[in-house]
Amino acid sequence: MTDTLRPVQPSAAPAAEAPDLPAPDGPRKLKRSIGVVGGTLLTISCVTPASTLFVVVPDLFSTLGTATALTIAVGSLLCIAVAFCYSELGTLIPSAGGEYAMVSTLAGRLAGWLVFVLSLLVVMIVPPVIAMGTADYLAPVVHLNPSMAGAGVMLLATLAGLLDLRANAWITGVFLVLEVVAAAVVAVLGFAHSERGAGSLVSMEVAGQGGHTDTVTAMLVVSGLAIALFVTQGFSTAVYLSEEMENPRRNVARTVLATLAISAVIILVPVIAITLGASDLAELTGGDISGMVAAWSNSAVGTFVSLCVALAIINAGIVMVIQNSRVLFASARDKAWPEPVNNVLSRLGRFGSPWVATLLVGVPGAVLCFVDLDTLYGITGVSVTGMYLLVAVAALLARRGSHAHTPAWRMPLWPALPVLLIAVLAYVLTQQETSHLLWTGGITAAATLYWALYLRPRRESRWLVTVPEDAQA
Repeated sequence: MTDTLRPVQPSAAPAAEAPDLPAPDGPRKLKRSIGVVGGTLLTISCVTPASTLFVVVPDLFSTLGTATALTIAVGSLLCIAVAFCYSELGTLIPSAGGEYAMVSTLAGRLAGWLVFVLSLLVVMIVPPVIAMGTADYLAPVVHLNPSMAGAGVMLLATLAGLLDLRANAWITGVFLVLEVVAAAVVAVLGFAHSERGAGSLVSMEVAGQGGHTDTVTAMLVVSGLAIALFVTQGFSTAVYLSEEMENPRRNVARTVLATLAISAVIILVPVIAITLGASDLAELTGGDISGMVAAWSNSAVGTFVSLCVALAIINAGIVMVIQNSRVLFASARDKAWPEPVNNVLSRLGRFGSPWVATLLVGVPGAVLCFVDLDTLYGITGVSVTGMYLLVAVAALLARRGSHAHTPAWRMPLWPALPVLLIAVLAYVLTQQETSHLLWTGGITAAATLYWALYLRPRRESRWLVTVPEDAQA
């Protein structure tokens, strides 16, 4: 991490590397076309609150019972520290590279490279994993093979990702409305059929085997934070879109914080309603939200909610392909690869989108839908945690040297919040399976070797992290 970012010195570069230097007209830049509203629509769509409510939350109900809402609330509070880090760094370093651009600039190029590798793992694994869940929620209408349905969603998302970003903001906005409606229906029905009082939210009970009631301990709640921390994960998308936002110094922070607040409400309110409305503790622990909705109303309403969740997953696929293609585009523009690869990945299509990078995210994602992703999903959890940890470290370094005087949104309670975040994420890493840690560690070691043998010896012409000059103060 001590190898800090340095300006390009063409005269110092070896003769063989001269053709690889940036063109005289400078690095290619994405078009600024969206404001806070468009950015928020895209970012909330990446959080996918409805799919989180129906896919992730049931797992929490099965282990935490009535303590689920409390755990998610604590996780959302901790996510404020994450959002503050992203808001400050995203306005200080507004680049499509997202985390790796921020970390490279503030913590050194090696640290930024490792963040990029971790984000690349997430780029390739998470979208197909989520896409394969579409079949479950289309079941009331048509029965599909999960792999085929997931591949179809990935290809659809890829086609949408080739369009203009402003058009995608409106497409995802329409899907997002249906997603919020589904969550609202669950909340209204749950509150209307309340079986217990508000005190049950802190009763710390879960159904055990044989019909017994078990107590949810404080340690179980702390362990549950490993999942709850990522319930609202996705607000970081605003940082990836910062290069395409108007007035990023102001709008990135607004988008990050607004997205976290809105998504937390969309998820937490229905969770509270479900906790109060479940007929008994066993039903709540079972976590069959679709079944509860059908019991509270009728099968038609249950079908409507399931279809809304399916649309939410498609919506998330579109936004993730958009976000992830920007990461590959930025890495090519910053010369992370041999020059022929950089030239291909940095190509922009007629709509201004990085079309080659979009295809390289979407098409392999469709193929991965036919692979068993259980182990890869665990690797993704380790990767996301490690990525957040390095972002928090960069936030600790954001106010030294010239960066201390750069116009940017500044978080309150610095440096206490980044320190707290580092401690929590370090704990989360200790809770991951050893095999997942070993796989991720092996990939990280290979990436470090690539850095040592290829990137570092060519430091004057490779891995040149750039920030758009037109970022408005």
